[in-house]
Amino acid sequence: MNRFLQYILTKLLNGLAVMLGVILLIFLLFNIIPVNSARMTLGQRADMASVKAIEHEFRLDLPWHFRLGLYLNDLSPLAIHNNKDRSSRVFLDERDHSIYPLMDIGGNCLALKWPYLGKSFQNRRPVSEIIGDKIAPTAILALFAMLLATFSGILLGIFAALRQYSIWDNLILVFSVLGISQPSYFSAIILAIVFGYYLGPYTGLNVSGSLTDIDYEGNTVYVWKNLLLPVLALGIRPVGIITQLTRNSMLDVLSQDYIRTAHAKGLSYYRVVFGHALRNALNPVITSISGWLAALLTGAFFIEMVFGYKGLGMQTVSSLLSFDFPVVMGNVLFVAFVFVVMNLITDLLYAITDPRVTIR
Repeated sequence: MNRFLQYILTKLLNGLAVMLGVILLIFLLFNIIPVNSARMTLGQRADMASVKAIEHEFRLDLPWHFRLGLYLNDLSPLAIHNNKDRSSRVFLDERDHSIYPLMDIGGNCLALKWPYLGKSFQNRRPVSEIIGDKIAPTAILALFAMLLATFSGILLGIFAALRQYSIWDNLILVFSVLGISQPSYFSAIILAIVFGYYLGPYTGLNVSGSLTDIDYEGNTVYVWKNLLLPVLALGIRPVGIITQLTRNSMLDVLSQDYIRTAHAKGLSYYRVVFGHALRNALNPVITSISGWLAALLTGAFFIEMVFGYKGLGMQTVSSLLSFDFPVVMGNVLFVAFVFVVMNLITDLLYAITDPRVTIR
């Protein structure tokens, strides 16, 4: 157990190091761009007093290294804050976020809090609220695409491995290579034109549309058919990769000595395939699936723009075009955090499911 905890702690420290590197890179990238964010927020006709007020509100009037320190302090769960109100154990800072004080440091206090991603230049909303509103449609899109890719890829890979060198095996390999070779946004354009435009009167599918819509009574309704084409476009590439991984892994496992021993003991064909071979063959597939689930969040950015799907990706692109840098930075950091978490889960699953992996 001590080795397992040490293994987890090492992975957590590696993840924190990655996140710190991403934070530094993103902050420096968006702070060396020669754009006056306050001027872009107010417009070119804004007076200098209003511009100065916006720069002070968003700390744009401070040197970049001071802003970096304040940004790291905002993002850190363990941070230093002003000691404004000690009437209760839980108090609020100037951004109305709950803080749990731990100890006094001069006129300030060391406290626990949720990471603060800043607020939008455009509408003053906290970035965390914007992400919370937009992450659900994108997460649903990525999850359904991953489910489609997982079940289709594993089934096609098993079938191809069991029918090696047959016409079905060759057809599956051809389609998997085609799926891998074309970008997701290209598949999205083709699907939108063919099934949404030309065949739209027959399929009932739309060229563009989001998961939710507003009906005539002002109520939010779910339009599930708008999810079909984006899911197909986003899932084509991982289907091809998972198919080939499953096929190659199954072929490698089926050639092992213990599989021949299981057949010699009189075990049924399906028990050997699904009870022994498949379990050991799924280890590289598990790694691919967990990695793709995080990658599909970023891949959904392009898909959302093609289909007009209102999610985190479309919000990020629109914020970038309007120079709303806090929203863009918050979205990028959120996606990076998802990647780190999924990699950690992958490492743990790999260590648990694969008996050949030892935790030192």
